[in-house]
Amino acid sequence: MLNVPTLAELAGDLENGRTSARKIVDACLERIADASGEGACTFIHVDAEAAIEAAEAMDRLREIKAAPSPFAGIPISIKDLFDIRGQVTRAGSRALEDSAPAEADAAVVARLRRAGFVVIGRTNMTEFAYSGIGINPHYGTPKSVWRRDVGHVPGGSSSGAAVSVADRMAHGALGTDTGGSCRIPAAFNGIVGFKPTQRRVPLAGGVPLSSTLDSFGPLARTVGCCAVLDAVLAGEPIVPLQPRPIKGMRLAVPITVALDELEDDVARTFERTLETLSRQGALIERIAVPEFLDVGVMNTEGGFAAAESYAWHRYLIASHGDVYDPRVRIRILRGEGISAADYIELLEARKSLIMRAAARLAPYDALVMPTTANAPPRIADLADDKAFTKANLLALRNCTLINTIDGCAISLPCHREGEAPVGLMLASSGGADRRIFELAAGMEAAIRV
Repeated sequence: MLNVPTLAELAGDLENGRTSARKIVDACLERIADASGEGACTFIHVDAEAAIEAAEAMDRLREIKAAPSPFAGIPISIKDLFDIRGQVTRAGSRALEDSAPAEADAAVVARLRRAGFVVIGRTNMTEFAYSGIGINPHYGTPKSVWRRDVGHVPGGSSSGAAVSVADRMAHGALGTDTGGSCRIPAAFNGIVGFKPTQRRVPLAGGVPLSSTLDSFGPLARTVGCCAVLDAVLAGEPIVPLQPRPIKGMRLAVPITVALDELEDDVARTFERTLETLSRQGALIERIAVPEFLDVGVMNTEGGFAAAESYAWHRYLIASHGDVYDPRVRIRILRGEGISAADYIELLEARKSLIMRAAARLAPYDALVMPTTANAPPRIADLADDKAFTKANLLALRNCTLINTIDGCAISLPCHREGEAPVGLMLASSGGADRRIFELAAGMEAAIRV
């Protein structure tokens, strides 16, 4: 069963007077403040007063038929990586606490505001977005919705973004995705996360991890909700999403890298999902994608993320390195050993990889694979650095393949109620964003039964 309410349902309720923006915002603020919930670890800062004022303003505009969009007044959360005018952007770290407040909203935040969405707060994240697990030693770690009494990781780096949506503390979230940071937490919390083709969404006003690989995307409860937010982020018209019939879908399952070392729960759920799609007429072919072998080679010394993050962090580490999460600092410092020649070689290798991968995927509507090789591990089990590193690599691996080939991808839940959360990733070469949304919308309900 899909999570509700959707953005379309909320917009309908607002239009027909069944609710108000103020009531929706108040309900979200109540959930954030609930001492028995995850609000304290999910949000680094809550804009309660500003959110209420914005909601009331949208209610007044709707009364006079002047709302900027049907979604005006709906609260969303913003990952702490983005500039919000008048606030300090900490990027989940203590190292930026003494920075000056931002003078302007990030480009994507400004676009969301222009559409009338209400910014309810800044969500927690992996420090500087540098892991797929979601643990933050500075601001706490929000727990995944799965077996919350046990305590499983939320996925990263957009950890708070996913939990804010899953727990209805917001009705959509702005995240980032350099190697899965929208898709991994979506998979670990049973919601939808989308990584757009990078060039579609402006990066201005976001703290970079890797300028080569960074993408800004939405997390929400349904494919349709993500499509709405994606259009706003990309500055495109919001048009109705037309789901594609499952019958006739041409789907490729990459047997190279993407199916290695799958945990039992993930493998079982993934194969069941493929069987469901096949029964309904999808044409599924298992194919070798030798290009994926190149990705591991390119990342042997840290890859683009290490090189480009070190360039941004080197002076901050020199002055504030003692307050970094050691697991983040050590990964950034790998970039110190990457020479200019090494970096240029990486750029050329990626250019070739993108061309070869695009040719390989051209006959298919999409690649289909598990979003992560693992289900969310227990937080307590990752105190050991070796266990953390293994879990992190398993979480990031499949998503990283798509960022490296400059692709677009979506993760949607494919597990059943009560099972470990598993995400199904649909992906393709860059520029196929709309097709990926249509495919995902077509199979969204079918794969949950």
